[in-house]
Amino acid sequence: MNRTVFILSLCQALLGTGNILLIAMAALIGQSLAPTDALITFPLALQFVGLMSATIPASLIMHKLGRRKGFYLGNALGILGALGCTAALFLHSFVGFCMGSFLLGVGIGFGTLYRFAAIDSCAPEQKSRAISFVMLGGVLAAFLGPALAVESKDWIADYPFTGSFLGVVALNVLAFALLTRAEFPEYMSGSKVQLVARPLLEIISQPIFILSVVAATVGYVVMNLLMSATPLAMHHHGFTFTDSAWVIQWHVLGMFLPSFITPKLIRKFGAVVLTQTGAVLILLCIAVNYDGQSLWHFWAGLVLLGLGWNFMFISATHLVTSAYEPHEKAKTQAANEFILFSMVTVSALSSGWLEATIGWTKMNLLMIVVVVISILVVWFFSRKIPAQAIH
Repeated sequence: MNRTVFILSLCQALLGTGNILLIAMAALIGQSLAPTDALITFPLALQFVGLMSATIPASLIMHKLGRRKGFYLGNALGILGALGCTAALFLHSFVGFCMGSFLLGVGIGFGTLYRFAAIDSCAPEQKSRAISFVMLGGVLAAFLGPALAVESKDWIADYPFTGSFLGVVALNVLAFALLTRAEFPEYMSGSKVQLVARPLLEIISQPIFILSVVAATVGYVVMNLLMSATPLAMHHHGFTFTDSAWVIQWHVLGMFLPSFITPKLIRKFGAVVLTQTGAVLILLCIAVNYDGQSLWHFWAGLVLLGLGWNFMFISATHLVTSAYEPHEKAKTQAANEFILFSMVTVSALSSGWLEATIGWTKMNLLMIVVVVISILVVWFFSRKIPAQAIH
C-alpha cells in the first residue's frame, strides 16, 4: 500500500478512537444529564444525525474542493464538537452536550469517506485491499479508545469525562497534521471532464447497488443498535464502566482485526458469500446474547457482532464501487452514505428507548427479523449480477 493509504489508515484510527470513546461514555453521560431515561442515548443518536447530515455535503464539497480540503473541514468540525462537549460537561448542560455530539458526528461524516479516498489512491485491482487497510486503523482505535476513556474520565476533578473530550480535540489535531502529508489524486470534476453521467435513479436502481446498500445498512444498523445499548445493558446487570469498556474494546477488535484477511476471502469466495457469512455471524451473536447476560456472554456476543459487521461492510463497500463510473462517484457515494447513515441514525435514536422499554433480550430477538430480510434481499439480487462483478 502507498503512503496515502497508510496515512488514511492512521486517520481512521484517530477518528475511530474518538468515536469509541464517545460510544463507551455516551450512555453513562446521558444517564447523568438526560431529563428522562428515554433520552439517555439521545446525544449518541445526535452524533449519527450529524454524520448523516454530512454525507451528501461532504461528497459534494470534495467534488468541488478536493479530498484534502474536505477532510480538513471535517477535522475542524470535530474539534469544535469536542470543545462543545467539554464546555457542556463543565456546565452540566444536556442540550450543550447534544450540540457538541452533533458536531462530532458531522466531523465523523467527512471521515467516512477515507475508504473511498483510499480507493482513489491505488490501482483498481487493489481496491478491496485499500478498503481493508484503511479499516485496519480500527485495530489501533480498539486499544486507544477504551484506554483513553478509562484513563481520561477523571483527569479533571469533579467533572467526570471532561478530560476525555480534550483528548478527542488532540486526536483531531493530529489527524489534521497527518493529512498534510497525504497525496490525493485530482478529484474528477464535471467542469474539466465532459462525460455524461447517468441519472442517479438509474444508478441506485441497479441490482448491485441495491444489494450492497442493503447489506451495508443492515449490518451497520444491527451492529450499532446492539453496540450502543451494550454499556447500558451491562450497567443494568451490575457491571462496571471498566467492564463495558473492555467489552467494547474486544468488539472493535472484532470489527477491524479481520480486515487483514477479508480481501483474500473476497477474492476466494466472492463478496456476496462473505456478506451472507457476516449476516450468519450476527445471528450467532443474537443467539449468544439471548442465552445469558454474564460478562462472557456480552464479550462473545459483541466479538461475533464485530466480525459479522466487518464481513458485511467491507464486502458491501467493495460491491458498491462497481455500481458507478469515475465521473459518477460523487453523487453515488453521497447517495450510498446518506441511505446507510440515515438508517444508522434511526437505530441510534431507537437504541436507548428499546433497551429501556422492551429490554435487552427482546431487543435482540427483534434483530433476527432484520438480518433474515437482509439475507433474502442479498440472495435475490445476487442472481441478477454477473459473476465477475461480485469478486
